[in-house]
Amino acid sequence: MNESNPTAAPASAEPAAAPAPAAAAPVITVPGAWWATLAVLGGLVLVAITLALLGQQRIKSLEQELVRRQQDSQGQAIEARAMAQQAQELARAAESKVALLDGRVAETALQRTQLEELIQQLSRSRDENVLADVDAAVRVAVQQSAITGSAEPLAAALRQSEERLARMNQPRVERVRRALARDLDRVRAVAVSDIASLTIKLDEAIRTVDELPLLAQPERRPAPPARPGAAAASAPAAPASAAGWWPWLQAQGAWVGERVWGEVKTLVRVTRIEQPEAALIAPEQAWFLRENLKLRLLNARLALLSRQFDTAQADLRDATNALDRYFDRSARRVVLTADLVRQVAGQARQVNLPRPDETLAALSAAQAGR
Repeated sequence: MNESNPTAAPASAEPAAAPAPAAAAPVITVPGAWWATLAVLGGLVLVAITLALLGQQRIKSLEQELVRRQQDSQGQAIEARAMAQQAQELARAAESKVALLDGRVAETALQRTQLEELIQQLSRSRDENVLADVDAAVRVAVQQSAITGSAEPLAAALRQSEERLARMNQPRVERVRRALARDLDRVRAVAVSDIASLTIKLDEAIRTVDELPLLAQPERRPAPPARPGAAAASAPAAPASAAGWWPWLQAQGAWVGERVWGEVKTLVRVTRIEQPEAALIAPEQAWFLRENLKLRLLNARLALLSRQFDTAQADLRDATNALDRYFDRSARRVVLTADLVRQVAGQARQVNLPRPDETLAALSAAQAGR
């Protein structure tokens, strides 16, 4: 009985315990699936929110970039419009100057043609023809001197006329010769601007504009070379005994501190700038400043060649103000360039050439037989 009970008890217990897991399975698995589903949905929502935030930030950055580019494009458009307007003004000024020169040349050519026709139509004696030629040459020289602003054509015409009358050796032309000599002396005494030398000076100033240091960007000055053995001579010598170690260390520290302070002072440069706008020039604006200065000098050069001295003086005055305001006056190249511009401004003056009225009056009296 006792031996069969242990074997029967397990057999009866196994069938009774077998259906228990099947009845408990729905209670455990169903809540786990819901939680997993909720976790997946929560993760998807977090990912969606993260992507939405990232997309919103990217959209904001793109909007900011678009606004910045739009502002840059507007600034460039305004600058291009200003430069185009300036170019149009320069073109109009050049056209007016060319038209004025063409009118003067045409007027001179017409007058010369009329004089030649008049000389050819008249039949005079040899002396009368010489006097008429001298009169025509002097009048043409007066017109050429008025157009070119130089006294050389008038001086050459008076000198050639005097030599021609001297070869005639006629008493009736002695009065004309004396008038020619006096007018020639007056023309030679007039100090006329040498346009060729002035343009050469302006070309030299234009060439050195790119090398001039600005106040905001001063040129670097090289440090003076150290003398050989100076460091070894200035360094304190090592003490001969142990009792002098502490003073030696103090001297060594003072020497090192002095050397370090000297090196630090070479890294910093303090400059007094009287014009605040000179220190506010950005590096990219320095190029426009130099080009504007070159244009001023080129306009002054063209004005000198066309004998427009008032325009040249205005451009030279603006160039001098730019050199004084924006460039480093302590630099030797800036001083030399400013001196060149001032020399040109001092010599570019309108000079009224004396008219040979005495010679013309003497020629008229000689032709009339008085």
